Amino acid sequence: MQKPLSDRIALVTGASRGIGAELALQLAEAGAHVVAVARTVGALEELDDRIVAAGGTATLVPLDIKDMDGIARLALALHERYGRLDVMVGNAGVLGSLSPLGHVEPKDFDNLFAVNVTANWQLIRTMDPLLKASSAGRAVFLTSGLSWRAQAYTGVYAATKAALDALVRTYAAETVTTNVKVNAFNPGPTRTKMYASGWPGADQSKLAPPEDVAKAIVPLCLPTCGESGKMYDYRLGKFLEFRAPA
Repeated sequence: MQKPLSDRIALVTGASRGIGAELALQLAEAGAHVVAVARTVGALEELDDRIVAAGGTATLVPLDIKDMDGIARLALALHERYGRLDVMVGNAGVLGSLSPLGHVEPKDFDNLFAVNVTANWQLIRTMDPLLKASSAGRAVFLTSGLSWRAQAYTGVYAATKAALDALVRTYAAETVTTNVKVNAFNPGPTRTKMYASGWPGADQSKLAPPEDVAKAIVPLCLPTCGESGKMYDYRLGKFLEFRAPA
């Protein structure tokens, strides 16, 4: 029986842990050759072991997502090797320290925008021709419900996700006549190291495990996904328009 992503090339950023690692594994299990991007070599190698054990294949790319030239080189390498990209998941992100806006240091502000916004723009910029070369290019970016909530002490992170949402909506509008579908995915509170760093008092047992969240992202990566320009909310289990739920 043919797997739904057989002979497909899938790029996942932030693939060394949490949702990204689980999604990379599940995409490989679905038949895709996964291009796993992250900074930590050791964690990537552990992911590769899991993928190989599951019968899948991966290419490991140790890369700081803020390296704009590095992303461009990766796009060139994918073009030379495959001539296309079928799935792109912009998962890499940082929360930063939660504090009043007036207490945020400029370097921390710049770092959050570099990782959460600029890097995803560079992915779109460099990978767009490859996605359009696919018979069914799929792009998914992880957002946050904080992007539309004015929640105290989360302002900079929320602003980066609001900016990312704007990029996703615009990219979807610009690809409406192509084979590319572009969506955002809101995981909500998840049992990850990043969430624990911001909300250390949260009961981890009540949070969704990353493997369950990743399972809900896979359908957005399949050629059968027909939605574009929308946000999938994990907790609600459905696509939403880009606005606060009623």
